[in-house]
Amino acid sequence: MTSRNEHSPIATLFPGYFALVMATGIIAIAAAQQRMTALAKVLFVVALVGFVVLAVMTIARLVLFPRLLMADLTRHSTGFSFLTAVAAINVLGSGAAVIYQWWGLAWVCGAIGIALWVVLLYPALFSVIIREEKPPLGDGINGTWFLLTVSTESIAVLGALLLTRTGPNQGLELITLGAFTLGIVLYLTVMTLLFFRWTFQPLKPAELQPPSWIAAGAVAITVLAGSNLLVAHTIDPRIDRLGPFLEGTVLMAWATATFWIPVMIAIGVWRHVVRRVRLEYHPAYWALVFPIGMYGAATFRMIAATGLTSLDPWPKVTLVVALIVWTLTFVGLVVTLTSAVRRTPKP
Repeated sequence: MTSRNEHSPIATLFPGYFALVMATGIIAIAAAQQRMTALAKVLFVVALVGFVVLAVMTIARLVLFPRLLMADLTRHSTGFSFLTAVAAINVLGSGAAVIYQWWGLAWVCGAIGIALWVVLLYPALFSVIIREEKPPLGDGINGTWFLLTVSTESIAVLGALLLTRTGPNQGLELITLGAFTLGIVLYLTVMTLLFFRWTFQPLKPAELQPPSWIAAGAVAITVLAGSNLLVAHTIDPRIDRLGPFLEGTVLMAWATATFWIPVMIAIGVWRHVVRRVRLEYHPAYWALVFPIGMYGAATFRMIAATGLTSLDPWPKVTLVVALIVWTLTFVGLVVTLTSAVRRTPKP
């Protein structure tokens, strides 16, 4: 018999809830890029508080409901959602460096991010490989698989920032360049599987949820990682030799991210307008906010790294859109939490 406690908020905590931190943190960085310092600091604090709360709840879930947590971690459809924690801690580290110049905290976040990447990625990956009974492709794979790339590239984003502070460092170079190139390979692998799924198998509206937006977010964060590496090339000879490769990859990733945005918008219109799926708050919607904020922040950094000044208006416009979507999603979160509190029976 299922325990009543297994229906508690901690027991049923959405594995990908750290996308809230990812989205808020990257919009804070985008605001700092546009010299909206006060807004950037407020959003960073919100992201930091959100991370602490979610970390405490996740640890509590691990202690109180280990069976439920492990079931999510080893399931095809939810296992890679846990990688939002990796991207979240690395976005916080990047924000600490960019907004506050807290380089010590950035180093700590980077170390924790790498450890979490190992702890969370490999169990999920091993389970989907060695599991004897596997779901059909349509049931097992979804947009959360792009978090393989997002989490890996987030290591490269922060690593490249740290290189601009420390100068040549072979260990950090290897980790950063390795994460950058591995993230691209993982994206191509997942994109091939999902593109086949989307184009050759029937789709239901419920399948194309906001995590499908991570298809754009995964290449957008690749743009940011590559751009940070390009900025660091003047202080690191090894990265300088890779300059043409990095610039070509950044432009390819930016074009791919731009390509996906109309497709994702069309999917949303088809899902909510044509098929009339009710639009209501779900923590998965933070996976929609993150790619918008990331696209703007990455474009700004790409302009600085490549000199493509004709794109100057893009980051500003994208930041406005990201703030609107973030506000709507945050209001949905507050309303949902308020309703849940009101429904809680009084002792």
